[in-house]
Amino acid sequence: MLTEIKDLAEKLAPRLIEIRRHIHAHPELSGEEYQTAAYVAGVLSSCGLHVKEAVGKTGVIGELSGNGSDNRILAIRTDMDALPIQELTNLEFASCKPGIMHACGHDVHTTVGLGTAMVLSGLKEALPGNLRFLFQPAEEIAKGASWMVRDGAIRDVSGVFGVHVFPSIPARSVGIRYGALTAAADDLEIMIFGESGHGARPHQAIDAIWVASQVICSLQQAISRTQNPLRPLVLTIGQITGGRAPNVIADQVRMVGTVRSLHPDTHATLPQWIENIVSSVCDTYGARYQMNYSRGVPSVQNDIALTQVLEEASREAWGNDHIQILTEPSLGAEDFSLLLQDVPGSMFRLGVGSLDKENHPLHHPQFEVDESAIVTGVVTLAYAAYKYWHQN
Repeated sequence: MLTEIKDLAEKLAPRLIEIRRHIHAHPELSGEEYQTAAYVAGVLSSCGLHVKEAVGKTGVIGELSGNGSDNRILAIRTDMDALPIQELTNLEFASCKPGIMHACGHDVHTTVGLGTAMVLSGLKEALPGNLRFLFQPAEEIAKGASWMVRDGAIRDVSGVFGVHVFPSIPARSVGIRYGALTAAADDLEIMIFGESGHGARPHQAIDAIWVASQVICSLQQAISRTQNPLRPLVLTIGQITGGRAPNVIADQVRMVGTVRSLHPDTHATLPQWIENIVSSVCDTYGARYQMNYSRGVPSVQNDIALTQVLEEASREAWGNDHIQILTEPSLGAEDFSLLLQDVPGSMFRLGVGSLDKENHPLHHPQFEVDESAIVTGVVTLAYAAYKYWHQN
């Protein structure tokens, strides 16, 4: 079966590159993937899949029935949205939409999902079970997965595979990670309320900017002294607004940030831990506060059995030299984790790095991929899907 999958993928390679370049040139922001969704639906329909559109707002589902007696459904999830970034790659197929770019590789993800559907639709007589291809919107704002779950996208699904490009891994290679792959990501807003006054007489006021600075320092210091160093935690205040004039003490400051963690126990305690510190600092200096802590997405926790399927499929397809067992997780976030709250699943890293030039990171305006990675992704997913029914 591996030989048949590889042969089909290689034959489709020119078409897959064409698909990827079309999607790259016509990016759409989260929740606005209307043209991309229509394009995906057209490709799936041409392969004979049963297609459902507008699942989770702009999501697309493609159903492929196997020829066996196994009624389980394996899902393959890829995402479609782009980022509000001005592309600076100078590629011939660069984004034609100012300020919007596929800088996170979702054009590659979508193409890999379509390629896997194209390959397996040609081999469906050899498939013991059924496949559901999920083309998800709005991953970049961490909403698309919940939209699709709400619309029943993973109803009756027994397992799910996902893929994400990784520029630090060379093309034609695959990264496998057991356990935590990404971090839980939450949003934090803190308002500090002081009392305004003349800049020359700080003792007659309560300086909200200074209190805010003490809150930030206290939070960062407390991470190193009160949190388990073996359980990574990152708290970043990315935006601060406050003050009205150079000689007026600010009476109000707004701070907005992100909180990343890996361990579920740490994640559960963060809102109260943060508020205790903010409250203590404000009480000390006579300020008041308001805190809003919004749960984002949990950590992606790769299922051991399904990760083993991915690893074995990858090793058989590409050999040991092209497989990396990742020893560290990422503190980036992925709403693929929301699917894993209902079904077991695993996501692998698809190497897209070039050996011949500088590899820019994800979300960079000059981010590029080695397009040979597309076939690697297709073969890996297609063969892992085939092995899923033979090993579970």
